[in-house]
Parts: sequence; C-alpha cells; structure tokens
Amino acid sequence: MSPRDTYEVEIAGLKRRLTLFEVKPGLRIAILNILGDTELVEACARALAEKLKIVDYDIILTAEAKSIPLAHSLSVVTGRPYVILRKAYKPYMGTAIISETLSITTGEPQTLILDEKDHALVKGKNVVLLDDVISTGSTLRGMEYIMEKVEATVVAEAAIFTEGDQEKWEHIISLGHLPLFFDD
Repeated sequence: MSPRDTYEVEIAGLKRRLTLFEVKPGLRIAILNILGDTELVEACARALAEKLKIVDYDIILTAEAKSIPLAHSLSVVTGRPYVILRKAYKPYMGTAIISETLSITTGEPQTLILDEKDHALVKGKNVVLLDDVISTGSTLRGMEYIMEKVEATVVAEAAIFTEGDQEKWEHIISLGHLPLFFDD
C-alpha cells in the first residue's frame, strides 16, 4: 500500500500532518481526526475558549462523535456544560428531536438526535454550536434546526477548522481554514 498524500497544518501552536482522502472523484479533503490526540484537543479547547470570551453563552452543543473530546475539554476550560447530539436513537432517549444531514466525509445521510433529557438543558439557553471541521455546513444546519425546535438561541458557531469556501465561513469562530484539494 502506498503512503497517502498529507497536508501540514499548525493548530493552536501544534503541528500536525493531515491525510488527504478522496470524498468524490477529483476532490480530496484533509482529514482532521482529533480522537485520541489529547495534546491537540486540549490546546484547541484553550484557544477556542479564548476566542469565545466575547460571546455570552450558557451551553456548548456538538454532534457525535469526533468533536466530543473537544466539547468535553472546552467545557472543562470554560466551566460551561455541553450536550451531544447523538446519531442513533435508543429507546431511553424518549421523545427526541431529530434532524437529518448529509456528511461530506461519508457521503451518506446522518441523523442528529437531541435526547429528551437534554431538552431542558438547552431550552431558552444561549448555545454555541461546536464542530471539529465545518465543510459544507450540513451538520450546522441540522444542529440549528434542533435548537430552533427546542427554542434555544444559537449565539455562535465554532470549530477547529473551516474548509472550502473561506468567505462562506467568516462568521465562524475557528482556529484555521483548510483548502479543498482538486485533482488536475
């Protein structure tokens, strides 16, 4: 097996090499996988917490799974709670609020679910939506839909990286931007 191409980034003072993966013919993206990279997760949480100091928010909301450690670390740094939107419904989740999105990394529809027990935690609150990488905005739209249904106010959207059309993501609080890689 030949080695894959990589793209070097510097995030929160740390360097990482991100592997490039084809997501559709002729288009590759740099994959950020923070799972297990405690040093990076904690550095990014501290850097995002600093940027979020200007935002009045009560709670952090993210989608399962790769950004969970970031939400946890950001919660520890800021002292604010976090809620995870799950991707699979379980009976103990009760009357859940559900949204469907399309993931760029899988190319498949994905479901976002707010557990019944978390309704009260976010209802009427100021919420920061958090993701590891914002590329198409599909996950954000799914999170926004659920927050609208539960009458929460989205006061900011944050990520380690934005990706693709940089102008589209100027409102995102992020630590950097990733380009798209087109094959010639």
